[in-house]
Amino acid sequence: MDATPGIVGQDADTADRRSLRRHKLFATGLLVLMAAICLGSFALPSGLWRDLVESASKAGVVGGLADWFAVTALFRHPLGIPIPHTAIIPAQKARLGRALGRFIGAHVITQAEVTRVLVQADLPGLINRFLSDPATVKPAAEAMAASLPRILASLEDGRARRLVDRLLPRIVGGQAAGRVVAKALYGLVEGGRHQEVFTFILGQLRGMLTSKEDDLRGGIRERVREQGGQLLGWAIGASVAKRVITAVNDELDTIGPDGSTMRIAFDEWVRREIALIETDPARAAEIGNAIKRVVAHETVQAWLGDVWARLRRAIEQDAARPNGHTVALIEATLHKFGEAVQQDPAIRAGVERGTAAVVAGLLPLAQERAADFVADVVSKWDARTVVDRLELRVGRDLQYIRVNGTLVGCLAGGVLFLLLRAIFGAGAL
Repeated sequence: MDATPGIVGQDADTADRRSLRRHKLFATGLLVLMAAICLGSFALPSGLWRDLVESASKAGVVGGLADWFAVTALFRHPLGIPIPHTAIIPAQKARLGRALGRFIGAHVITQAEVTRVLVQADLPGLINRFLSDPATVKPAAEAMAASLPRILASLEDGRARRLVDRLLPRIVGGQAAGRVVAKALYGLVEGGRHQEVFTFILGQLRGMLTSKEDDLRGGIRERVREQGGQLLGWAIGASVAKRVITAVNDELDTIGPDGSTMRIAFDEWVRREIALIETDPARAAEIGNAIKRVVAHETVQAWLGDVWARLRRAIEQDAARPNGHTVALIEATLHKFGEAVQQDPAIRAGVERGTAAVVAGLLPLAQERAADFVADVVSKWDARTVVDRLELRVGRDLQYIRVNGTLVGCLAGGVLFLLLRAIFGAGAL
């Protein structure tokens, strides 16, 4: 069975305490040994060696005691005696926390270090791996789809609805709208769609003439009777009506085939009007104003509102289904975005620049918050916790200071004794 993090932490502390205890015993044992040598030197016969051992061991004891006092004074009062300027860490833990926090904020969480970490992390690759994994992208797509009803509802609150009502006529009612219409019409003309519209109009006109032929005959006869009298109307009214209707049908027959003069003229007229819309600001503005009036009309507004309501209900119903088209579309979009971030150098560079810019903007706040966090945490520790934690981390190295102080003191005492003996002779010492 795997150890839990708490047990692992306790085991680590136990091992650190055991190691610290061994180092303390070693340093203390060396100091005791040096003191024993010093006492034992008095039992030796008088002479150079006795004086050398005595001087070296005394200096070793003094060095060991001095370093023991210095190391102990960091964490507590030596021998429990409240000597001034001892137990430094417990007394200054608030200032220590602030200094440690400032150090971390200024020298650890730096722009260079954060940039290096971001480069090593390969953020575009992480995004691609996240969005390419069905186990992660599917829940993300479902969550985004689930938020659509709230987003759509926010679009219909009072302020958003009024803003859309004000902006929509301006967006579709300016000169730019006229140019957009011109481009759309040009596309229809290039595809021959305008001739299909012309054919449809001719068909509708022919059908209307056929369905209203009797009414037209009667109307023409009445007009002839009104202009020429009852006798003339009775004599030629029917003949005139027949000739007029026949002439109209014949003219429609000449317009119908492709390549007819009327169709060519219609094509030229349409292209000329499109060119005017594209090049004449006044004509473009006129088209835009016409669109604006249409969009702002109450009937059109009601129709658009009904279309939007139906579309919203359809989107909300589909977004609620885990296997709906909305979730599938969002999932596919996220997947394609992940591939683009990984493969497209421009998008990849944009993501990296954007991330770097965001980090650069947030870094000063992060440094300040990190410093405050460390200072707050340390200030809330009790003195015993501070001493215990720091001593576990640096106590072993400090014991080597005691060891070095004892050994260096012994060596320095011996060298100093020999140097003074050589300079001043035995009598001077």
